[in-house]
Amino acid sequence: MKQQRCAIYARVSTSNGQQDPEMQLRELRQFAERRGWTVEHEYVDHGVSGSKDSRPSLNRLMTDAKARKFDIVAVWKIDRWGRSLKHLVTSLADLDAYGVAFVSLQDSLDLSTPSGRLMMQLLGAMSEFERALIQERVCAGIRNAWAKGKQQGRPRLTDTSKMSRVTRWRRAAAVSQGNNSQ
Repeated sequence: MKQQRCAIYARVSTSNGQQDPEMQLRELRQFAERRGWTVEHEYVDHGVSGSKDSRPSLNRLMTDAKARKFDIVAVWKIDRWGRSLKHLVTSLADLDAYGVAFVSLQDSLDLSTPSGRLMMQLLGAMSEFERALIQERVCAGIRNAWAKGKQQGRPRLTDTSKMSRVTRWRRAAAVSQGNNSQ
């Protein structure tokens, strides 16, 4: 039997050094070694949300999967792959069509089995639900801040020395036309 070729995918949401993908990568390398897989390539996205369907390293991984450069994709946890059920279902169906298996280490998910495919659908739905809860809490926090009179966003510039040349020009044009609404 031919040795399985593996691709590892890791993602961290921030690129400011607060999060490090090395923990994910180390555990995935060890897992691949225990399973007897050869790690062909590691794909890592820094500072990209899991809600984004398009991510530089993930896009390269999918292109390489289509070219059959590996047999298995391993991720540390399914939410590192994506948080949208639609994206999960679509991308995993694409991998399946390319003949590439998907394994999530922390979720004990192996999509080469029927029970693994069922579990993936359940985990994907939970991941999407978690993201929706986060969005709800953020919106509630913003509404609460508004109710308390806290100003949202960046303050408007009134000091003309800090305004861009274009903004000063537009304001001057508006005043000269008698329209002081800008």
